[in-house]
Amino acid sequence: MVDGAGTVALIGGAEWTEGCSFDAGLLAASGSSEVVVLPTAAAYAHPERRVLAAAEWFADLGAQVEGVMVLGRPDAEDPGIAAIVAAARFIYIPGGSSLHARSVLKGSLVFDAVLAAYASGAVVAGSGGGAMVLTDPMVDPRGGALTVGLGLVGDVAVISHFGDPEEDTHGEKLHRSVVLAPDGLAVAGIPERTALIRDPHGAWRTEGAGTVSVFMGGKAAPGGLDALPG
Repeated sequence: MVDGAGTVALIGGAEWTEGCSFDAGLLAASGSSEVVVLPTAAAYAHPERRVLAAAEWFADLGAQVEGVMVLGRPDAEDPGIAAIVAAARFIYIPGGSSLHARSVLKGSLVFDAVLAAYASGAVVAGSGGGAMVLTDPMVDPRGGALTVGLGLVGDVAVISHFGDPEEDTHGEKLHRSVVLAPDGLAVAGIPERTALIRDPHGAWRTEGAGTVSVFMGGKAAPGGLDALPG
């Protein structure tokens, strides 16, 4: 876990839809009326639509959205863009390709700015692939094995869209993620419209439509959320 004073929200997917009741609380925790959206993971899937969806959703919560179009590596190394991100109090990375988001953001000025904002107390939220990439290790969406992520959250890996048969028809990816996890690593399965939230004091909670499942040592963790790193 990166040292910091902020709040992290890992969301299972289907962001900004009915059931995402946690967004109002995250907005309040940020202390701001503006949300910076980085549609990096959706770079090849109409990222402008993700920004528009966010704007419509947060307008109902009394907030404005600024879309920061970090779609490729040159964008991620732009000092002006990085300055906008560093000053943000609520940063949201919506779903899409976690692998593309990693290739664009890892080691970049913009992700350094995300870390700086978080360290100063900002809320950082990721959904779907945007949640998966924030951890290290990260679950590889292609087959469920573990790979390198961005590391905002350490010692935990996330399976987004948990329980969705279209994402994992026979449960094989889930099985690999759980079985291949090294000793001491928690794997959290997060359903859509559900948030796994870590507050500035290191306490974890869940909010939203579904139930988060935590695995450790190849099986369900007896302590549930207590197995997650503080």
